[in-house]
Amino acid sequence: MNEPTAAPLRRTPQQARSKARLARVLDAAERVLITEGVEALTTTRVAAEAKVSVGSLYQYLPDREAIIDALAAGYFARLEAAMDAFVRAASTGRWDDPVGVLVDEFAAIYRTEHGFRALWFGSGLTERTRAADRAHKRRMADGIRRILLALGLARDDERLARSCLAAILSADALAQEAFRRDASGDAGLLDEAKVMLRGYLAAIAGRG
Repeated sequence: MNEPTAAPLRRTPQQARSKARLARVLDAAERVLITEGVEALTTTRVAAEAKVSVGSLYQYLPDREAIIDALAAGYFARLEAAMDAFVRAASTGRWDDPVGVLVDEFAAIYRTEHGFRALWFGSGLTERTRAADRAHKRRMADGIRRILLALGLARDDERLARSCLAAILSADALAQEAFRRDASGDAGLLDEAKVMLRGYLAAIAGRG
């Protein structure tokens, strides 16, 4: 069975005014998410927070699931843009501790992305968002693959792709627990994640 694609918008705004209205709605939805939780993301509540009519919101986001999906898509896009920047940085320089760099940099992003953390920890994720998250993790894993290749630490093959996905899934689980324990990220657990991932990276490099 094909996974559903992340296409939460009923229609895509074309005019600048409409794009600005949608951005205002999503900003309002994020405020509701952060202060009241996933369960509060109803079309009525978000429309009231954005000071737009429910009918205006329905043009783009027809229901609560679409709001969740759209917020998630934005968070995933920002994390993937950060990964792309790290790939570019790795291709132009030498990192003594790539695991330390990536864990620290993404932890810094998670500290500022309060909406992402609220959604990440929430129980109201939709099937579309869960599918989008799986696709997102595959793209993040490919970013790790590209970084390792840029640093000359691995040989490009099917096993490398699988190893990078395993690393991302492990890092995500540990980071989630670290930020559940402490809004700033439990430093001790993040350090343990680095130890584990450095060992795994050494094993991957050894295969090459």
